[in-house]
Amino acid sequence: MRKATGGLAAAPERCDYGACHPWEAGRNSMHKFPPKLAYLLATSVGAGLSPIWPGTAGAMVGVAVATALTPASPWLTVLAYAALFAVGVWASSHVVSRTGTEDPQIVVIDETFGAAVTLSMLPVDPLWWAAGFLAFRFFDVVKPWPIRIMHEKVRGGAGIMMDDAAAAVAAGVLLLLLNGLINHLP
Repeated sequence: MRKATGGLAAAPERCDYGACHPWEAGRNSMHKFPPKLAYLLATSVGAGLSPIWPGTAGAMVGVAVATALTPASPWLTVLAYAALFAVGVWASSHVVSRTGTEDPQIVVIDETFGAAVTLSMLPVDPLWWAAGFLAFRFFDVVKPWPIRIMHEKVRGGAGIMMDDAAAAVAAGVLLLLLNGLINHLP
């Protein structure tokens, strides 16, 4: 509310949920919504809060994403992954700016994205998916060249997402080559 003081209106009071006009309380709660949504998405709906191996927990969410996209058309799958990448950049950038940490351990949407992309490149078979999961985690953790360069040179949410995208491509391509070799054996 505004109070009149000598003909000049004072700045509005800060309010907490319902302590002032409903539209002001709503505006304040909506102001808190994007940061909470960013944290929810960046942690892959809480997987990043796991006390042990949060990256692996985030990658397990990626298995669920890949499973959900298995019946989808290739174009829909690519669109879904492009959207997940964009959301990951936004959410992880937000958490980076709020925490002041370059790559917060709770941010695992990149592992979710990377594991899902890796699995979507492979035949739908438990053995191939287990190999894909392990190969992705290997490339994500070890970060060999050129993945390491992306990790070191690209900052913010884009860097967080790009090194895992590169790890997914490396793992997927390696396993597709292995699959091709196996299929050509007598």
